Amino acid sequence: MANVERGINRLLSLRLALLGWESKLGVDVTEQSALLVANVTLRANELSLLLNFANTRIGELAAELPKATSYEKEDIEYALRRLRIKREICTESIEAAVTVLESLDVNSDYFKQVLITSTGAVSEDIFEVKVLSRLLENWTEAATNWFGENSISFIVKLIVFCAILFGFHLLADVARTVATKAVSNSKLKLSKLLQEFFISMAGKVVFFIGLMIGLSQLGVQLAPLLAGFGVAGIVIGFALQGTLSNFASGMMILIYRPFDVGDMVIAGGVQGNVKKLSLVSATIQTIDNQRIVVPNNMIWNDVITNITAEKVRRVDMVFGISYKDDIDHAERVLHDVVSSHPAVLKRPEIMIKVANLGESSVDFWVRPWVKTEDYWDVFWDLTKSVKQRFDKEGICIPFPQRDVHLFPSADPVTVDVKPSSNGNLPADQ
Repeated sequence: MANVERGINRLLSLRLALLGWESKLGVDVTEQSALLVANVTLRANELSLLLNFANTRIGELAAELPKATSYEKEDIEYALRRLRIKREICTESIEAAVTVLESLDVNSDYFKQVLITSTGAVSEDIFEVKVLSRLLENWTEAATNWFGENSISFIVKLIVFCAILFGFHLLADVARTVATKAVSNSKLKLSKLLQEFFISMAGKVVFFIGLMIGLSQLGVQLAPLLAGFGVAGIVIGFALQGTLSNFASGMMILIYRPFDVGDMVIAGGVQGNVKKLSLVSATIQTIDNQRIVVPNNMIWNDVITNITAEKVRRVDMVFGISYKDDIDHAERVLHDVVSSHPAVLKRPEIMIKVANLGESSVDFWVRPWVKTEDYWDVFWDLTKSVKQRFDKEGICIPFPQRDVHLFPSADPVTVDVKPSSNGNLPADQ
């Protein structure tokens, strides 16, 4: 059939070319042109009917395919292949007929509309006003007929769809509640970030299942839909590589738990408290109350410092005294001030050592241990208390200074000044 149709298309093109040459030679081709138009129009109408039949039959067989047995599927797939080939041949022949009719200045809008409706192919023909108006009329008529025939069934399915979504929305809330209790009572000691992730995913998975069930009740084929999601996922993955990198980094942070919600961290060049973590970014609130959103990729690819991960921290402080002060006395004073602070822990022991003989001072390293939440209170309190106690004990806290010593020359310089002949000192030259 394909070869026959292509042969007919070539004959029509040849006949059109011959008419053109005859017209250039001065031959009257009016009768032959009218005959060719009639034949081509008749052929295009027959092909349009055949194309519509092929499309209708393809739709029917495609609907039967999921329900067919394995033996029936082979026959249906074979019939579908033959119908698709026939559709391609009809489409090609109608396009050839449209070319002939347009060359003879005959309106072919109907056949263009048939091609667009049957094949779904979008070409420049769709922008023609008459073709577009025909398409809109056909779509409106088809929608009206479909709604008239299936309105009650569609409304019932729509109600069922909404009821399924509402029911699974309630189930999603239940799933989140169950997941909350499960992760909070789990012996795995999950971080808050991972707990929030599991709770969120539990609700979303349940609702997604409900959405798929609802769509199936509307008659949507789930297998092609899921396959389309897979293809779209691949395309989106290539387009959003940076976002997927953040997603992967977010998963690594959730699994390895370098920090948790509420921790003070230095991550991605930002220091502050972790307020929220999603699969693509972390929200950090700085000490001066700025809220900064940092991509997970920046956090995972950089050094992560968790300042509050441990329950106990060491406060590192340096105090200097002058070289004239008594070192032992200063050490006793420091030990008394530090040990008397109620937030300083007894274990580990306090370390107070002479660490450095500087240019202007003798430096003591003072290393008390405190609870993490008391770190800054102890730091500020000890700084103030040491200054006040040093002043009371007469211990000097020196500031950087340099002594400059001037040594006179061994041979002093003498200048002989002789008066001039008039008795005055000589004027400057």
